[in-house]
Amino acid sequence: MTLLETWRNKAYDQQAPKASLEKLWNNYFELEKGIYEQLLSDPDTVVKGTVKELAEKYGVSIEIMTGFLDGINDSLKEPNPIEEMDENTEVNLGFDKALLYKNMVAAEAHWLYNLKEWEPIFDEETRKALYKEQKNHATVVKEAKIYPNDPCPCGSGKKYKKCCGKQ
Repeated sequence: MTLLETWRNKAYDQQAPKASLEKLWNNYFELEKGIYEQLLSDPDTVVKGTVKELAEKYGVSIEIMTGFLDGINDSLKEPNPIEEMDENTEVNLGFDKALLYKNMVAAEAHWLYNLKEWEPIFDEETRKALYKEQKNHATVVKEAKIYPNDPCPCGSGKKYKKCCGKQ
């Protein structure tokens, strides 16, 4: 079983007691926050190493580092081979700053996109614009339903049922 399969089986186990999963995720989120604080304090340096080396560097288990790599992978300039990686796989954490911020917003991870380490990277206006862009991107807009007695959208002035709605 790969590292990623092991992590996902444990983190998303539907049979696990709720309290156990809650404890796992609370611990993970706290450790994840610490890693991001370090990464964002020097955002232009691309951190590289094996999964094991990065786990040691950030003081987390290989399991937690695997979860972290799974979470950040969509924000990287060059995605890591997370599906088949083992502890000796070389990975990098070279992230796209704007994409990372927007992915944090999409995940509703307010403890991450509100980190003070973002302030030197993006000014408040830029952070608000990225936030809004991500929220608008995720908003689904349904077109208004046309009922038979509504005016036809083609502009003929007829009722929809007597115009374009006629089959």
